[in-house]
Amino acid sequence: MLSPGLTLYVVRHGETDWNAAARYQGQRDIPLNDRGRAQARRNGETLAAHLDAETLAGLDFIASPLGRARETMEILRAAMGLEPAAYALDERVRELNYGHWEGQLAADLPQSDPAGLAERRLGPFAWRPRGGESYADLARRTDGWLGSVARSAIVVTHGGVSRTLRGTVLALPADDIPFLPVPQDRVLVLGGGNAAWI
Repeated sequence: MLSPGLTLYVVRHGETDWNAAARYQGQRDIPLNDRGRAQARRNGETLAAHLDAETLAGLDFIASPLGRARETMEILRAAMGLEPAAYALDERVRELNYGHWEGQLAADLPQSDPAGLAERRLGPFAWRPRGGESYADLARRTDGWLGSVARSAIVVTHGGVSRTLRGTVLALPADDIPFLPVPQDRVLVLGGGNAAWI
């Protein structure tokens, strides 16, 4: 659980061409597109307007090591008037590994993996794609990270991670977590058992 008094500003990376096509990315290293770069700038400008100098000075900056998250962080920091490269990486906030679904279009799955889709419908939080992770696996990884957070932070991560962080902080039903909305042009503020979008 997130320590009392701490706040997380959770930013999903900006859009990629695979996001736009509804193609499963998982841990594939797909770059941002122009829309994604604009979303990253918007989120940096929003944070700059939302945070006073004292709050900003007390924040850590952490990103997933995948390129789309690193590029989002660097654009976001530049938009905030900060040195783009001054942030830490943490493997624990890397995206869910979608295993054999990575690279596939969501629209093709009814033909390419009808059995996997049927199994996922029966238990979306526990279902694990072949060679990948379940949301339960991801939640164990992100809960470990959440418990290690010692200061309020801006974290640039991925849709799956945003979902499991929200699920833990808000104590949501497990099978609701995989379907939580994860916009790329908003910042999720988590803390004190609450969540809000800016």
